[in-house]
Amino acid sequence: KAAFINFISDEEWKSIEPVSSWFGPSSFLMSSMSALFKLSMWIRHGHGYLTENLGIPVWGSYAVFALTTLFLGMVLGLVSEILGAGCAF
Repeated sequence: KAAFINFISDEEWKSIEPVSSWFGPSSFLMSSMSALFKLSMWIRHGHGYLTENLGIPVWGSYAVFALTTLFLGMVLGLVSEILGAGCAF
């Protein structure tokens, strides 16, 4: 506690280089990392629900997530192709 108080009172904080805005809490990078973390937590909870509440085996839960990933990839690819073809005209 004393070291922190001395750090503030002696203004040692002025000699520390500030964190780059790229790594700031409101930057795009950190917002993206936060979204990925939230997605991973949602997937974890979904896996727990499928295995514990519905009694699906672990491999079945993995299969559900794999098929969902493939389906979403196909949908995003289709949307990308439609939008790309629309821009060509």
